[in-house]
Parts: sequence; structure tokens; C-alpha cells
Amino acid sequence: MSGTLPPGAMAFSKVPFMHLLGIRREYSQDGHARLVVETRRELENMIHAMHGGVVATLVDVVMASAAVSKIDFAKTAVTLNLNTSYLSPGRGSLTADGEFVSVDDDGDIVQCRAHVYDEQGRTVARSVGSFRYLDHR
Repeated sequence: MSGTLPPGAMAFSKVPFMHLLGIRREYSQDGHARLVVETRRELENMIHAMHGGVVATLVDVVMASAAVSKIDFAKTAVTLNLNTSYLSPGRGSLTADGEFVSVDDDGDIVQCRAHVYDEQGRTVARSVGSFRYLDHR
């Protein structure tokens, strides 16, 4: 992202859970977002792939980031529904791309989609979700 970020854009960097997992935002702009998480043993499951909970967090947050970037971070977005399909084990660093799809007539409920892939470009998961815009606290 270029220039000065709106105050709401900085909210991601203040979430302790994102720091704990080591998730970094590459961008969140114009209804699109990208997050990356590097592999660490403590984030792996029994088959030495990224734990499904980490993948679920990636898709949740990348879609919410895409949603709020669509409205220039004027509001925050909370998850209403998340449907994730796990397609292959996620090994190595994972990248999640999120995209705003639509908003309801009232401008409150947003639909988004996400795609998670590994270092070799293999699809790890796909997700769709709905989010509600809320005012910042």
C-alpha cells in the first residue's frame, strides 16, 4: 500500500493473535488482501503440515481484510459464516489471497472468498465467508 494508511488499516498490526502466529500482511487494498505465514514446528499438526486452525485463521483474516479495504478501512468486519475446504496438506510457508465479492443492499453484510496456497503453488484450501461491517470501537 502506498501513502498514509487510514487509522482502521493499522488495526491488523495491533492484534496479538496475528503476532503469536507470525502472520504478516503483504497488502490490503481495493477489496483484495494477501497474508503470509512462515512454517514453524509449533504451528504444525501430526503429519508435519500447517495445522488446520492456522489455515482457518488465514482465510478468516484475509477475507475480513479484503472486506474492510473495499471501504477504505472506515469500519471493521466480524465473521458471520466461514466455509473452508481443505484440499491438500499445507507445508512450508503459506500465502492466503482474499477478495471482496459482494455486499447486501443495506451495505452491512459482505461476501468474500479466499485461496490458500503453498510455496510450490499447490492449493491448500479455498474458503467463502460472510462478514458484518461494524463501526470501530
